[in-house]
Amino acid sequence: MGQVINPHIDGLLKATSRSFHLTLARLPSSVRDQVGLLYLLARLADTIADSKTEDAQALIEALDGYQELLLEQGTVDLSGIAAMQEDADEKRLLDELDSVIAAYRSMATKDAELMQRCLDIIISGQRLDLVRFGALGSELTTLDNDAELDDYAYRVAGSVGEFWTAVTLLHELEGAIEDTSTFDALGIRFGKALQMTNILRDIPADIALGRCYMPSQRLAEVGLSHEDLRNPESISAFRPLYDSYLDLACEHYEAAIRYIRMIPRKHRDLRLAILLPVAIGLDTLALLRSGNVLDSAERIKVDRSRTKRIAVLCAIGTRFKPLEDRLLDKGATKARSGV
Repeated sequence: MGQVINPHIDGLLKATSRSFHLTLARLPSSVRDQVGLLYLLARLADTIADSKTEDAQALIEALDGYQELLLEQGTVDLSGIAAMQEDADEKRLLDELDSVIAAYRSMATKDAELMQRCLDIIISGQRLDLVRFGALGSELTTLDNDAELDDYAYRVAGSVGEFWTAVTLLHELEGAIEDTSTFDALGIRFGKALQMTNILRDIPADIALGRCYMPSQRLAEVGLSHEDLRNPESISAFRPLYDSYLDLACEHYEAAIRYIRMIPRKHRDLRLAILLPVAIGLDTLALLRSGNVLDSAERIKVDRSRTKRIAVLCAIGTRFKPLEDRLLDKGATKARSGV
């Protein structure tokens, strides 16, 4: 791929974006800078929020200071937060805050406005998590209901789909989409699909950090509490509720498929950048249908060889519509059935 903004920023992206770099590498150059830089800015906020400390208030104040910096309403010293980081790349990202902010300041006004709106929503979600759950490692707490779960999925990921849609309509798809309101709504659900996959895959890891995103009201319906999800043997009682959330994730992915199909086929790079995470996500849901997600020893994920195969099929599919349709339809069916 071409560089993002400049070689320095591109190096930070390659070090921190991991799997997202697969998507970023396939984006058309007209929107690559904006999406890549948004990722870094959101990753900065995420790193602050996930810092290992028992002082949740300190993290909230750091997030607030970071948001004020983005709005040019103040300064913030994140050296203390940087010192907490065990991951060298995340520490480097915090240490390089000034260069990332400088790149943000260099963006066109409209792009910066779209990025700021998205970041405000993301940071509000991370801040709410700290208020709701406390710092990492706090006593296990859960969401109350499905409305809170949907709100969280929107704040931290649906908003990114919303940004993605706005920036591509501005720079890549101007005049190409007739029903932009539907396109926008489907883009939000594309983001929610990816976030729900993370939530449904990472239950043990989140619980180990004191966070349960499975709503207490829904758990009570099947005779469970959030503490029961620490026990892998609870999977039998949990499975009907869990499957209903997998079904919800499937509905979001089906909306994402509609989103892809609204994009004119000549925009191959843009279609591929969306097609790849959707195809991998559907494969992940299929695996989650049969695995014991409550067993932390059973890490459920699409393996590297399968990911490479999916990437090849997606690249070919953007050239040949029947293959793309087959890939998406088969993936959606597998995600529903687990077969």
